[in-house]
Amino acid sequence: MTRPPITQQTSTTLPLQGELSRSAPSPKALSRATFGGRLQWMLEGAGWRVLRPTVDFVFVCIAVLLAQGGLHSTLHASAIRQPLLAFPVLVVLLFYLRGLYRTRLRALVLDGIVPVISAVSIGAMSAAVLGLFVNGHAPPQSVVVRAWLFAMLGVGVGRIVLSFAQRWARAHRLVGKPVLIMGAGVVGAQVARRLESHPEYGLAPIGFLDEDPRSIAEVGGRDLPVLGTVEDLDETVLRTGVRNLIVAFSSVADERVSRLIQRCQDLGVEVSVVPRMFDTINNRVGYDTVGGLPVMSFTTVDPRGVQFAIKHGLDRVLALVFLVLLSPVILVSALAVRLSSTGPVLFSQRRVGRDGKAFNLYKFRSMRMQDGHLGPDDDDAGPLEFLLGGDTAPGGVEGDDRRTAVGRFLRRTSFDELPQLFNVLKGEMSLIGPRPERPEFVELFKQDIVRYGDRHRVKSGITGWAQVHGLRGQTSLAERVEWDNYYIANWSLGLDVKILALTFVALLRSAE
Repeated sequence: MTRPPITQQTSTTLPLQGELSRSAPSPKALSRATFGGRLQWMLEGAGWRVLRPTVDFVFVCIAVLLAQGGLHSTLHASAIRQPLLAFPVLVVLLFYLRGLYRTRLRALVLDGIVPVISAVSIGAMSAAVLGLFVNGHAPPQSVVVRAWLFAMLGVGVGRIVLSFAQRWARAHRLVGKPVLIMGAGVVGAQVARRLESHPEYGLAPIGFLDEDPRSIAEVGGRDLPVLGTVEDLDETVLRTGVRNLIVAFSSVADERVSRLIQRCQDLGVEVSVVPRMFDTINNRVGYDTVGGLPVMSFTTVDPRGVQFAIKHGLDRVLALVFLVLLSPVILVSALAVRLSSTGPVLFSQRRVGRDGKAFNLYKFRSMRMQDGHLGPDDDDAGPLEFLLGGDTAPGGVEGDDRRTAVGRFLRRTSFDELPQLFNVLKGEMSLIGPRPERPEFVELFKQDIVRYGDRHRVKSGITGWAQVHGLRGQTSLAERVEWDNYYIANWSLGLDVKILALTFVALLRSAE
């Protein structure tokens, strides 16, 4: 597995500072180091904390200029319009109060839509109210509306550009923060693998600290070295220059871990903790105190509650709307399948849904018939003996590739999934949820994958939280199950809307 460049620099060059002084680096290496350092400062360091509010402020200022009719009109604005000059300051202040400048490991653009809309709207109304107090008259309504609209567009564009720039730099491993992991057990190794395979989080693990690390076989693979015990924290931080520490499960007593976290704060090292009960925590966790003792309360999602009943009702309504809107696409796809090869237009396959109940899932047939018939596994899979090794889930093309030209197109665009809207109408599936699997695989995965059966608490979906994050076809099964269970634990109608939006974006990309 390829290491992030920052990991290589941290784990190999920093401990050899005495040797580095003997030979001067080349001008090209100095240039790369300078560029990388500047990029790191701008997109990950102190520059990022200044860049985001600056860009927001500039775009809102431009919005005010456009709303006022240009620079000259703004400079010579009447007393009634002058309160709009406070609009940029109010917006940036509201963004700060709403936590929009708080550093997050991985923030989606969609996560900021509602806070941005509300903050810009409150800022515009506040500027209007300010005019009433100062001048006795609010700025002209048309000017306020234009400033609000231009600010929304400008801030949206600026934030999208910055977000994509940071994600692009992280994905190409041009930037990233080196991080230590305390605990080299199963959870610590899982954290390291996840950060290595997903550079978009912006953290590049360099190694572990643990007094009694478990063997590599026990933790399912561990590529990074154990750099020492927890008592070597000061020396390791000084030697590697890390400023981030993730506390995973370790053999160290909790009392010592608490002291080490306090020591990290003294050293200026940011600490993140994987909680002991991480598989029961969701975004509904409440915090309270009993005296000076912190207490956390857990609120779980009830798949049989009123909220899910509303979800299933909306599923059927939206499925009917999509069937009407997409009827031309569905009819053309059906005709193309019929004309491309002999055999039925639709393919039916048994899948396992809510409460372990099997149902017939529908797809457009994408493969040629074999031996004059279409068996139960002919479209999506070969025989049951075809099981991919390791942690890879079944899916995509398994066995002989018998896809037709039309079938390739349907799969690439996901048009072959459209008949599942009828499954939603029948109440067998939901628009959003974990993807259903074949019964024979379900029985195998229940034995090998932790919490695999939890996904059957809800109805299966046409698309899901795992799929919009790229976990389709032959990808990590354990990671897919983890994303699915996260969706169930943190479910909300807002999350469903976000997944639908991300699904449409993914479809547009696949059609390119």
